[in-house]
This record gives sequence, structure tokens and C-alpha cells, in this order.
Amino acid sequence: MSRDTARVLGARVAVLVGALLLWELIAAPLNPLLYVRPSALPPALANVLLARDVPALGEHALVTVREIVVAFVLAVVVGLWLGFVLGFGRRLGRVYEPMLAAFYAIPSVIWYPSLMLFFGLGPASKIAFGFLLAFFPICLSVLSGIRQVNPHLVTVARSMGAGSWTVFRKVMLPSMLGTLMGGLRAGLALSVVGVLVGEMLGARSGLGYLLNYTYGLLMTREYAALVVLVAAGVLALDGLAALVEARGRRWSA
Repeated sequence: MSRDTARVLGARVAVLVGALLLWELIAAPLNPLLYVRPSALPPALANVLLARDVPALGEHALVTVREIVVAFVLAVVVGLWLGFVLGFGRRLGRVYEPMLAAFYAIPSVIWYPSLMLFFGLGPASKIAFGFLLAFFPICLSVLSGIRQVNPHLVTVARSMGAGSWTVFRKVMLPSMLGTLMGGLRAGLALSVVGVLVGEMLGARSGLGYLLNYTYGLLMTREYAALVVLVAAGVLALDGLAALVEARGRRWSA
């Protein structure tokens, strides 16, 4: 670890510790039902993990993970397919890309009532919402990546006898990989957001349901502990995605 990296990590730890201490000092004299202190989180976390007065965490976490995986895989398959179809078909791209960008600009949460009405309160509506949020950045990143490819490099490769697959693998993919990896990372994050928001708006299982359950019963310490657990999981997932993205960018450099 370099000295600069150690300093950055140290600064982050200092900021986190300072924020927790400030939080503790501010919340200490206030109503503990409304203002949860950091020192109250460990016993609340134990209650959540051991399923004391709350539904079993593992069962609901598995439901959420399954919904996220299905939503993201569907978004990747459909987003990549449609992105390449519109990217390689220039005329189709010019017709449909502005429409995709316009739909992406619309706040996605307004679609959820229709999805819930159509798919019901089960996992299908959460998967559909996660797919909807993840699809657009993935598809648009493919379109943007294809435009970044230098056409002169493609022409030179074809003049030297390279076939379509070789041109794509050796010329186009390295040029567009950075943008594509960024779109996939954004799609992963938005699929998590879509599933969790969908579960909080209406579900009978999942981490979003657990958050609503504890909040509705004014179990604020358990609610805060669940928020910390979900945030830690999301940060770990995003960190893994960042490592994959960085490796992909190094490969394409």
C-alpha cells in the first residue's frame, strides 16, 4: 500500500469516526425512539441477525438477492442486444435513441404502480422494476460506446483482411469497453435500487418488506440496523463492480 493510499484511508476512517461521535452526542439527549444513537446499533443488529421480534433476515435477504440477480441478468441480456442492434443499425439508432433517452429521463418510480397492477405484489413486479431501471443505462452505454470507436481503425482492420468478429474483438470492444463497463455498473446499482424500492412500496417478503415492517412498528433501532446492513451490502457490491470495471479498463488500455 502506497503512502498516499494509506493517507486517504486514514482520512476516511477519521471522517467516519468523527461523524459517529457527532451523531452520538447529538442523539444522546433526544428521544431514543426517534433518534437512534450509534451505540444502540450493536444490540439492535444482534436482534435482527438472531430474528428476535423480527422475521428471519436470511429468508428475506435471499428473496431480494434472487430478484436483483434476475432483474440484472435480464437487463444485461436485453440491454446489450438492443444496444448493439441500434448501434450497428445507424438508421434505427437515429430513430430510437432519442426515445430511449426521453424515457430514461422520466422518473422511473411513476411506472411502478402500473407494474404492480400488472404483475401483482409478488416478485415479478420487483424484478420488472429493477429491470426497467437497469435496462436504460446499459443500452445507452452500448450506443455511446459504439460511437466512440474510431471508424478509421475499423477500415484499416478490414483492409488487412480481418473478419467481422475479429474487428469487433480487436478494435471495437477495447474502444467501447470503458463506457460499457460504466453502464453495466450503473445498471447493477439501479437494479438494486429498483428491487428495494419496489419491495418497500408493496411486498410480502424481501429486505424492503423488513424495512417497512420494523418502521411500521416503530422498531427504530432495528430499522436503523437493517439500513446499515443493506448499505454495507450495497457498498460491497459496488466495490466489487468497481474492481471489475477497473480491470476491464486496464485490459482495454
